[in-house]
Formats: sequence, structure tokens, C-alpha cells
Amino acid sequence: MSLRKKHVYVFVLVVLVLAVGVVSSFFLTDWFRKKERVLIYTSTEDYRIAYLQEKFAEKFPDYVITIEYLSTGNHAAKLLAEGRSTDADITYDLEYGYLEKLARSGVLARLSDYYDTSIYTDDTVVSDCYLPTLRNGGAIIVNLDVVEKLGLPIPTSYEDLLKPEYKNLISMPNPKSSGTGYMFLKSLVNAWGEDKAFDYFDKLTANILQYTTSGMGPVSALVQEEVAIGLGIIANAVTQINNGVNLKILFFDEGAPYSLCGQAIISGKENRKAVKEVFDFLIHEIGYENCELFYPEKIFKDRTFEIANYPTNIKYAEMSNNTIEEKERLLAKWQY
Repeated sequence: MSLRKKHVYVFVLVVLVLAVGVVSSFFLTDWFRKKERVLIYTSTEDYRIAYLQEKFAEKFPDYVITIEYLSTGNHAAKLLAEGRSTDADITYDLEYGYLEKLARSGVLARLSDYYDTSIYTDDTVVSDCYLPTLRNGGAIIVNLDVVEKLGLPIPTSYEDLLKPEYKNLISMPNPKSSGTGYMFLKSLVNAWGEDKAFDYFDKLTANILQYTTSGMGPVSALVQEEVAIGLGIIANAVTQINNGVNLKILFFDEGAPYSLCGQAIISGKENRKAVKEVFDFLIHEIGYENCELFYPEKIFKDRTFEIANYPTNIKYAEMSNNTIEEKERLLAKWQY
């Protein structure tokens, strides 16, 4: 074959390869665009997001399921601003106070016609528009390596946290952006009265390194040894303890504050087949696995779960009058 013919042959081959590539790309792109999509807003932890993504990929290979993380406050604010026109189909692991506000605003679909709520404990079924994902207990968590290195005592009461030796060594979630932060505020308001509780947080602020945006922040700061003490989530602390981090979980006399988090479908999306199938999967399979793997605190009537190093027989704080109106009123007074 002459050199000229070789060049022509190579040119034609390249053109054919490129043409096939363009056509294949077109059909693949068109196929991808036609795949059913489901968008989930969540405020859950990164390791649970990774778990959900793995489970969704296995269960729904023909769907494109996107999980978008937002801090609790931003999660609720975004849905309230977007309303029913939101791109989101499902809200997952959002604190009940915010879910109630969304339900009252007409953002959430009615679920009671589709799901059996009798499987849940009575205190977790409070609305037709959302169902529980978990009971989120809080505790005072100490990094034992840090307190030992600094020669600090382990606190035994909330009053101990005001001691000057803990200055800049405490982390707490901001109640305005975090449901976890708010549950600590609300528990002390209920235990001590509003004036004493707010006076306490005014004093505690002197020892706070930072009020974190999310409820996961204090445990992250403890793991990084940025602080010695965190007002955080029990489940987050247990996960780190089971990963080998030297943390200790403490409960003071006032009891463990807690909140309930839940899941819902955005109104108007409940009749989409893909959305319904994904939500069914969250309710019927992920719900139990979530308690078994991460959050064993009781939400199901007929099932109990145990996780290594997870506290049992937790004495919970008194959390009554935990309404959205009360929350908004108290947060209006929060200055930090």
C-alpha cells in the first residue's frame, strides 16, 4: 500500500471512530436523561449518606438518586423558600419542629393513607405528613486524651462547664442552625426555667470555642482534639468510640436532651412511581437498618436494637412544649 493510500485509510478510520463515538455519546446521554431521577435533601451524617448511596445503587440501578446534604436550619429554610416547586422529592432526617412547619405550610404530602403508623412508638407519630427516622439523644462528650494531657477534671454537671479551666475547650451546635443545639437549649429551659437557662448560656459562651453549624460539629472537634468537651449526639460519639477514639459519654442530672427526626415526601411528588418506591424503601428497609447500625434509640414498638458501647436505659430530659411556636420564640432570644 502506498504512503498516500495509508494516510487516506487512517483518516477514514479516525473519522469512523469519531463518528461512532459521537453517536454512542448521543445515545448514552439521551438514555441518561431519560432515567428516573429522585432528589433527596438530608441533614444526616456523611457516613450515613455513603451508606444510603450504596443501598440505593444496589436497589435502584435504573434510577439516578441524588442526596444533597444541608445543615438542619438551611435544609428547612430552603424547602420553605422553594415550596412545592422545589426540585427535591424527599426530605430525610429533618428535625420534627421543622417538619411540622413544612407540613403546616403545605409543602409535605399526606402519608397516613399509604403507611402503617402503628409500628412506631406513640410519641413519634404526631402528623399525617411525616414519619420518624430516628430518636436523636444528646450527651456531654469528653475526649479523655485531651483532658488527661491538659490535666483537667472530668465535669459532673452543667455548672462544672462554666469553670475557667475549660475556656475555649467546649464545642456546642448553634441552636439557630442545628436541631441538636436547640434540644440542649430546650432541655435546660424546661429543667431550670427560661431566665436561668439563658443566663447559663450567656456564661457558657465564654468557654465555647465555637458554636458549630451542625450537630455533628462538636464530635468532629473532639476527634480532631480541638476541644476537650462537646455537647453532641450520642450516636456520633459511639461511632467514633467504635473506631478507636478515646471518648467518654456523660449524662448530667437533668437527663439526656433528645429530638425526633423524620422523613417526608414533597407535596405533588407522592404519585411519582420512582419517588414512591424510594420512599417505601426508606420506610420498610432502611428504617430498621438505620436503628440497627447507627441509632438504636427506640422508635419502633416491636423492635429493640443494640450497638456496642451505646448507652442503655438512657434517662431522657423533660422535653415537653416542644412546638414550632415555642422554638421560634426561644430562638429569637438566642444571640450567639
